[in-house]
Order: sequence, then structure tokens, then C-alpha cells
Amino acid sequence: MLTRMDGLETRIAVVTGAAGAIGRATAALLAKHGATVAVWDREEVTDVPDGGLALTVDVTDPAAVAAAWGRTEAELGTPTILVHAAGVLRTGSALDDDHTAWHECLAVNATGTMIVASEAARRFVAAGGGAIVVVSSNAAASPRTSMAAYGASKAAATSFVRSLGLEVARHGVRCNIVSPGSTDTAMLRGMWSDPSDAEGVVAGDAEQFRLGIPLRRIADPEDIANAAVYLVSDAARHVTMHDLRVDGGATLDM
Repeated sequence: MLTRMDGLETRIAVVTGAAGAIGRATAALLAKHGATVAVWDREEVTDVPDGGLALTVDVTDPAAVAAAWGRTEAELGTPTILVHAAGVLRTGSALDDDHTAWHECLAVNATGTMIVASEAARRFVAAGGGAIVVVSSNAAASPRTSMAAYGASKAAATSFVRSLGLEVARHGVRCNIVSPGSTDTAMLRGMWSDPSDAEGVVAGDAEQFRLGIPLRRIADPEDIANAAVYLVSDAARHVTMHDLRVDGGATLDM
């Protein structure tokens, strides 16, 4: 874990998907560096940083997002940091005639990102500046068997955030992306039939045209949190529209 990150003291931050491992780790790290953190999730968030606020929010509902933002401002002050980590993973063949995975992934990962990030950007412009980080995935840039819907939804989110960043840069608002690879979360473990499947993730699978992980380890949620917190801090004050891959080299940084 980083021990110091400039510009986070006295800042108000919103972290979505905070009931999940990456969101929880990010909220904890922001608080460690002095930020006051509002944690949002559609599930109950039990790990709330001291002085923070927990809200139940459906990120696919524009009215709910606007209301949550208003309550956060009223109770904590004006946020100038957003880390949007909310997301879902639904798998299935691209040949399936059941489009449930497509609709669910696009609704949360793409539309939810658009709703939350654009709401934050409008408010940050009014506040005179801010920083947005969206947690996407390396699957946005690398095809995966049985993950067409997920990859497409993350590609849409990544593209939207970069375009948003271009529009708001002149207002002092930075928009960046963190793209994790395989990370030790409930989402990843839900794809395994046995704990030994972790070895296969690291080694890769030629039959599935999937490379392994050159660094020979699966990421911890804190690895992703470190990247996100760096990007919202003043240490990254001249970084915007960047997609930071945190996958141990699994996509050869392409």
C-alpha cells in the first residue's frame, strides 16, 4: 500500500461498487490518505471509513444517482473525486440467442458508467475541478471466449470516459481509466470450479487463446486501489484520458 499521496487531505470522494473487493480497498486507501469517503453500492456496504457515508444506489437509475450525489454533498461537502468501481460480469457464448448477459453487462458497465461519470463531471465542472477514475477491464481491449458481452460493455465504458475527459479537460476535470486483469475478487472466483483454477489463470490457456500472466500472480484488490488513488491524486495532476493497465502484463500492454 502507498504510504503517502498528495492532495487527498480534506477532499471528499465518492466510490461506487464499494461492497466489492476493489471498491472497498479503494475507499479504505482514500480514507487512509485523508479523504472523506462516500461509499455507494446497490448492496449494503458494511465497511464504511470513519466519517464517511454509505448509500444504497442503483447506478443504472439517473434519478437515484442524482439524489445520492445531492445527499453526499449535503452531508459531507462537495465531492471532487469519483472512483467508479461498480460493475457486473456475465459470461456466455457470443453465439447464444439468449441476450440476458448482453443487456445486463451493457446496463451496468456501460450505461451505469455514463450516468455516474457524466453526473460527476457536471458537478466537478461547476466546482472548478475534480478527478474521475473508472475501473474498466483489460477485456475491453483483448477478446475473450465466453466474455463478449462483458468485453463490449467495458470497451464502451472506456471509450466514453476518454471522450468525456476530452470535453472537460479545459475545466480542470481529469478523467482516467484503470483496467485490471484477473484480480482476487468474488467476481473472479465465481468463474472457478476449484481453487486450483488460479494456477490456470496464471499459466494461460492455449485452447481458449488466452495468454497467462507474465508476473506470475493474480492481482490483489489493493493493486487496483493503488492505481486508482494515484490517478485521482495530485501526483497525477497532468494525466488525463489515460488507460492504466494493471494486469501483470497479461495483455502485453496492448
